[in-house]
Amino acid sequence: MSLKVNIINVGTLAALTLLNGCMIGPNYQKPDMLLPSTFHNAVEVQHRLASEKSDLSTWWMSFNDPLLNRYIETALTNNLDLEQATARVSQVRAEVQGAKAALLPSGQLNGQATSNRQSLEDPLGRLLNATPNYDRNGELYDINASASWDLDIFGGLRKNQESAKAEYAAADAYKSAVQLAIAAETADTYVLIRTFQTRITLTKKRIETQQKLVNLVKLQFSRGLIPELQLNQAQGALFEISAAIPVLENGLEVSMNALDILLASPPGTHSAELSQEIAIPNAPAITSADGPAELLRRRPDIIVAENKLIAANARIGVEMAEYYPKFSLFGLIGTSTTQSSNIFSNAAERAMGVIGLRWRLFDFGRVDAAVAAAKGRNNEAIASYRLSVLRATADVENAFSTLVKREAQETNLAQGEAAYEKARGSAFTAYKNGALSLIEVLDADERLLRTQDARVQAKSDATRAAISSFKALGGGWSADKSS
Repeated sequence: MSLKVNIINVGTLAALTLLNGCMIGPNYQKPDMLLPSTFHNAVEVQHRLASEKSDLSTWWMSFNDPLLNRYIETALTNNLDLEQATARVSQVRAEVQGAKAALLPSGQLNGQATSNRQSLEDPLGRLLNATPNYDRNGELYDINASASWDLDIFGGLRKNQESAKAEYAAADAYKSAVQLAIAAETADTYVLIRTFQTRITLTKKRIETQQKLVNLVKLQFSRGLIPELQLNQAQGALFEISAAIPVLENGLEVSMNALDILLASPPGTHSAELSQEIAIPNAPAITSADGPAELLRRRPDIIVAENKLIAANARIGVEMAEYYPKFSLFGLIGTSTTQSSNIFSNAAERAMGVIGLRWRLFDFGRVDAAVAAAKGRNNEAIASYRLSVLRATADVENAFSTLVKREAQETNLAQGEAAYEKARGSAFTAYKNGALSLIEVLDADERLLRTQDARVQAKSDATRAAISSFKALGGGWSADKSS
């Protein structure tokens, strides 16, 4: 019984030592980032800002397109990239539980009942058989309860737990980054589909107009009013415009297939549903998200980078703990007897207590190298974090600039389109009256077609820039804080 008491006393002493133990390694400090209070291009988007702060958690709702909303919700439910990220979170969560368990005692219960019959023909049996009253049949009964505890006196295990928690937070934030990327890519692909459809429709209208011109030229040629050269020129222009259709249709097909993959569907699944043309969604109002400093809290990729840094910082402490001795406790109580009737008797009791020590006294060269490597990885993580912050700020600046400039371009092109539409009508009338040559009509057609197509693309680019703005601002994400 005294041995049992001693084991308990040693455990109590070790626990008190653990509570008062030191933590090896540097404490984490967030790197300083000199960020401006507002975005450089915030002034340019002042007229585009929402009157109230936008809800970035469902930013796609602001495009007012029910089909787009449904596609994004489907992608966030079914996308296979997101499924992989979710699985990664569950793996790292398990690693956190393992790191927690390493701080606690572990125990096990073992029991066995053995019955054996000794051979009398092998050397041992021959020897034992010569003993008077030797019984070749034997039994053994064992029941043992044991416990062991690695004492984290210098904090190596706690630093390992800190690193595991940071890796879990990084994995969870990465999942949110994937969610944001998938939502943005789905919206962007959807806008591309509507853009190709609009451009195809516009090109087909131009083909119809050009066909009318060719019919007029054919009539004039048949009457001998114009040379064959003008007929060839008109037909060549018609074929040139028509040649754009296969290219646009291929782009539409590729974009539809890309959307199907985002929705975890076989290519072609949603083509029938998307066949009905809908106008390109308008770019909605956006939010400035309270300046660059807000990105440090909202952008999941920055959260990933910072938690990777926290983990790398903690790993320094894990490696530094190898400079110090490791203490452990082991205790066992049980019973062992050859008679089942005596298994719980005092005579069958046994107990053991062990205090273990492990110290890498002559291995400090390897420990030095491991610590140096951990510090190097920490420095790399610091640089990665700072670079992530700068890139995030640049993403917002670029998206804001693109949005404003493309909208200005669309406005100018719309005015130019109206002017060219009038010019083309006047040129066609003048051609029929013989006041202008066919070349001037074809030139007016070409200018109008080019301007119309450019306006559609500018509108598409503006809408896609709004999508990029929401993505750059961090969208909406909800990290799972449980661990």
